[in-house]
Amino acid sequence: MKKLLICIFTAIIVTNSYAQTYVPSPANLEARKQFQDSKFGLFIHWGVFSVMGHAEWVMNNENIPVKDYTKLMHFFNPTQFDAHAWVSMAKNAGMKYITLITRHHDGFSMWDTKYSDFNIMNTPYHKDVVKMIVDECHKQDMKIFLYYSLLDWRRDDYSWKTGRTGQGTGRIKQGDWIDYTGFMENQLTELLTNYGKIDGIWFDGYWDQTGPKDKILKVDWHLPEIYELIHKLQPQCLIGNNHHIAPITGEDFQMFEKDLPGQNKSGFSEGKPSAELSLETCETMNNSWGFNIKDSKYKSVPQLIHYMVNAAGRNANFLLNVGPQPNGVIQQEFRDTLQEVGKWMAKYGASIYGTRGNVIPVQDWGVFTVKEKTVFVHLLDASKSSLIIEGIPGKIKSCVLMGTNQKIVYDQNKSQAILNLKGVRMNDIDTIIQITLK
Repeated sequence: MKKLLICIFTAIIVTNSYAQTYVPSPANLEARKQFQDSKFGLFIHWGVFSVMGHAEWVMNNENIPVKDYTKLMHFFNPTQFDAHAWVSMAKNAGMKYITLITRHHDGFSMWDTKYSDFNIMNTPYHKDVVKMIVDECHKQDMKIFLYYSLLDWRRDDYSWKTGRTGQGTGRIKQGDWIDYTGFMENQLTELLTNYGKIDGIWFDGYWDQTGPKDKILKVDWHLPEIYELIHKLQPQCLIGNNHHIAPITGEDFQMFEKDLPGQNKSGFSEGKPSAELSLETCETMNNSWGFNIKDSKYKSVPQLIHYMVNAAGRNANFLLNVGPQPNGVIQQEFRDTLQEVGKWMAKYGASIYGTRGNVIPVQDWGVFTVKEKTVFVHLLDASKSSLIIEGIPGKIKSCVLMGTNQKIVYDQNKSQAILNLKGVRMNDIDTIIQITLK
């Protein structure tokens, strides 16, 4: 008992020390900048849940018992999976990084892990999907982030009795929480040791152990120890956590689920946007994250480009999701959409990549992105015949329509600039005016 108390006391000291003293390494700070410059990424929700065709929450939503859900592992055989094609698709869409599901809430591990039998190596496919995608990202100079769920609907040692989800999966025993957090640390160590450079870890599930209204935490996630482990193994590796609250010490970027920063229209993202950390918003192409055979509510190309532009204007990246089919094929609707977005990015990407938002306040008609001495005015409302802009950070040298270099008539005084848009041919998606400052 005395030895146990000493260990606990030591752990508390180490945890508090890290929480108070975390200072990002130079490599981490550079990675944050590169992440902000990237602006556009691909989210991939894929796993044994794909076999059911009812999205990634099927185990919870249909209360499938653990013993039955585990059988899906024997049906997951994605023989048409092609890592090169997936990464090339993302690259051609103008995306700069991929965030891959390695373990979702159902607990299935998409890599060759020693710490769970419920993994890709015990499927008929018997190949390490994480390794294949990470290796291909390294080959194609694509940054790679790994999604990892903190919660688990299968394991007994997960604190399922205090969780908000996974109550109907047939678990009876309640195991040791310390065993569970140790399991997570072991798996994260595998991911950050056996696969070369990893650009970020994308956590999810923290919210499962909070009250629906009071947000009071019911368990100790041991995040300081976990964050310290990640930064120790790979100092440049960025940490984000989809907990829907303000950033926690040790995190390197803040994400917003199905929301633009600061809006919280989905009801998930209650934390205010950080002024210090990089920001990211994630969204689906239809209404589902994982493959859903019934979901045909696809967002249009203009809708998704507007989402990305609005995110950039609010200083955030846009992480756009695909839910591949169980055979390893990304459905045609998603591929067609990404191809069209890629064409737009090839022509107008300079107004997105490497820019910063929130330099000039967001307007009801559009947003601004800024890169050094260039201000990009994104006019998303084609009905405007003139624009009054306040807060331009310098004196205008030139003002042209991006894509045609048509000169825009303007007048600037100390407080504002007025752009005359009469005779300007509006773009159906986004009319971009490029202002160069002296």
